[in-house]
This record gives sequence, C-alpha cells and structure tokens, in this order.
Amino acid sequence: MDIAGSTALVTGANRGIGRRFVEQLLERGAEKIYATARRPESIDILDPRVTPLYLDLLDEKSISEAAAAAQDVTLLVNNAGITTGADLLTDDLDMIRQDLETHLFGTLKVIRAFAPALASNGGGAIVNILSVLSWVATAEGSGSYSVAKAAEWNMTNGVRVELAGQKTLVQGVHLGAADTDMMAGRDAPKIDPVDVARAALDGVQAGVIEVLVDDPSRFVKAALADDPARLYGPPPGN
Repeated sequence: MDIAGSTALVTGANRGIGRRFVEQLLERGAEKIYATARRPESIDILDPRVTPLYLDLLDEKSISEAAAAAQDVTLLVNNAGITTGADLLTDDLDMIRQDLETHLFGTLKVIRAFAPALASNGGGAIVNILSVLSWVATAEGSGSYSVAKAAEWNMTNGVRVELAGQKTLVQGVHLGAADTDMMAGRDAPKIDPVDVARAALDGVQAGVIEVLVDDPSRFVKAALADDPARLYGPPPGN
C-alpha cells in the first residue's frame, strides 16, 4: 500500500520508536495520523495532520473509544509495550501476566477493534513491532518479556491468516535493541529508532510480511533452523 495519502494510527506514539513512526509517516505524505499514548498530552508533534488520542493497552474501553474515533484508519502500527523485567522462576506471576496482557492480549484487542475499519477502507495494513526475543531467551531479566513477545509473534501469524480474506497486510517487525527509554539501562549495541520505522514502512510499501531490521534479528532467525546449542551453548556438564 502507499503511505502517501494514508490514515494511520500509531500506539505508543509519544516517544521512542512510536514517535519516529509518526515523523516518518508525516515525511512520507500520510494524510492523517492518530498518535496514541496513555498520556496523549505528552505528544508534542505540532502538525495539523497529527491527532493525539488516549489509548492504553490494558484499558479495553480506551481501545474501543479510539476505534470509534478513528474509523478512517488504513494503517495500524502496534508499537506500544512495556517490560516488567520479570524472571520466569523467581518473580511474581502477576508481573509475567502483565507482560502477556500488554503484548499479547492488549495488541490483539487493538487489532480486533480496528479490523472492521480496515476492511471497510479497503484492507490496509497492520504493523506489529516485535523483537529478536520473540525467538530467543536470554539470562538478562527478560524471560517474561521474551515469552510475551513470542506469543505476540505467533498471534501476528494467526491474525495474518485470518485477515487475508479482507486483503489486510499483517507485518511483523523484529529487532535487537533500539536506543529508547525502555532500553536505557541495557549495556548493548542499539540502533536508531528511526531505522525501525523506515524499515517497517518500506516493507509496508513493498507488501513485505516480515521485516528483520538489524543483524541480531537476522542471525537469530537463521539460527532457528539449526541446533539450539548455536544460540544457547552446550548443555550443562558438557
């Protein structure tokens, strides 16, 4: 689909990757952008094409109200997310549920709310911002996040199949680490968030269903067909 002339809605648009999506959409000629956040007053992009909206992935009423206000959407970007930093074996199960409620169920609720509008507007596209941690687990306090992103990844595949009949492109975007507030405490190489937005929107225009933004995501995706020891090392005691 063409970005120029489109009407987009971006979740988590007040900072990081979401903000870069809004900026890239403006640069590429989008006609209107609904920029959503839990604090829409924090969205300070001064362009008449940008309409701030309240949307919280854990607040189903806010999702329904945003969908009612944005019936003209042709491109949905699911970027909003959290990380509790919970370990799977030692932290409170409620923290793990919060990651899942946000990334899996929250994102799915947004898709369910906007799918009818996308259908009535010709199909359009959905972009889900995923992670290299959809495919690999690490020992750096990201166990819960990784589980939630793995669930969101296969949910992305599932809704892609279910929405094919209404001609809606569903794209999954994978990356290692971007230089955002969420990753501020991580000592790892980080890409510029604008690279994520550019790669995803290039993919939308080309009709690509999966975008691997950086070398870590490409390496891990390729390694999935190999011996898991390539990612995790030999078993203990070997």
